[in-house]
Amino acid sequence: MSFNIALSGIQAINEQLEAVSNNIANSSTYGFKSSRANFSAMYAGEQANGVSVGSLTQNIGTNGSVESTGRSLDAAIEGRGFFVSRDTTGAMSYSRVGIFAADKDGNLVDAANRRVQGYGPSVGTTLGTMGDIKIPTGQIAAKASTEVNFVGNLSADWTPPTTTPFNANDPSSYNMVKQSVLYDSLGTQHTVSQYFVKSGNNSVTVRYGFDGAAPAASKALTFNAQGQLDAASTNSGPLTLTPTNGAAAIGFSVDYTGSTQFAGEATSTTNSTDGYASGSYVGVELASDGSVVARYSNEQKQTVGTIALATFGNEGALTATSDTSWQANAASGLALMGTPGTGLAGKLNTGALEGSNVDITSELVGLMTSQRNYQANSKVITTENQMMQTLMQALG
Repeated sequence: MSFNIALSGIQAINEQLEAVSNNIANSSTYGFKSSRANFSAMYAGEQANGVSVGSLTQNIGTNGSVESTGRSLDAAIEGRGFFVSRDTTGAMSYSRVGIFAADKDGNLVDAANRRVQGYGPSVGTTLGTMGDIKIPTGQIAAKASTEVNFVGNLSADWTPPTTTPFNANDPSSYNMVKQSVLYDSLGTQHTVSQYFVKSGNNSVTVRYGFDGAAPAASKALTFNAQGQLDAASTNSGPLTLTPTNGAAAIGFSVDYTGSTQFAGEATSTTNSTDGYASGSYVGVELASDGSVVARYSNEQKQTVGTIALATFGNEGALTATSDTSWQANAASGLALMGTPGTGLAGKLNTGALEGSNVDITSELVGLMTSQRNYQANSKVITTENQMMQTLMQALG
């Protein structure tokens, strides 16, 4: 009987050593969770009959250290939650390894080439449909301009031009000229010239010329005694530029909110438009809120989806399918889907990955303890064998 008990002890210790060895081997594996062998006594009726490894417990709830990678498609979860992906069979997998890439078909995939699950582009404050995250890898269409934002100081030291009437070709007939760029529906650039003419102590007239043509529209900007722009002067009102390349007419306005009339140098701090030309896909990156952002050659960015995170009522009961992937089961409960930083889900740390949560010191201590237990059980078998030999010799 003691021989069998010691043998069961050696077999159980071998299983424990496998768990310890696997932990040590994966101490540098991103997203790995350490395991622990749980021993249980075996009984034959009411009599002890040895020992076995009753279960393996994964330490899923303890996070590993966050290691910076600098890669825009790497992400670590700070807190609870799992990245969600779907394999070719449709099975859902859950992992803490946030290594993502765009495949040849424009799908966001994880390191195992499984399609990452998330929400489509939002409509207002409503998340899109849950499913594969698709990245548009072609060109994005041009956007026609609708507004120019211009903020500057129109110097109070200006004096009304002595040359009259106004002539766009004669700089002495105006105080300053600024050009702004507009885009039509085809993405072609057009120039809007703003000629600023001091017309009174607290007023400046702006004349608008399109694509080098003579100005045909104007706007009076009025300032108060403190140099602030009157509310009625903050917008040029509707302006129209008609392209000659077949594009639709550009209807836009110029917003002067924030402009001033102070003494000193005339400056312009903002001169921008909301339109852009068409652009080609150049890459994709993750934001800390889980947004998947595609970048294009025209310096535009588009949020094409949001990565989903899954949480479970009993994450420790998840079924391991690999060292860093799990699947749900009845004991773990159904996955609760959400976005990073909402509900129970942790936040994302982009440009970083979660390291293994293996404590090498504890594992080495456990290894030494297992070695002593192995030696003790081996000693029992050796002693049992010697006793049997002595008995057989005595009977002989």
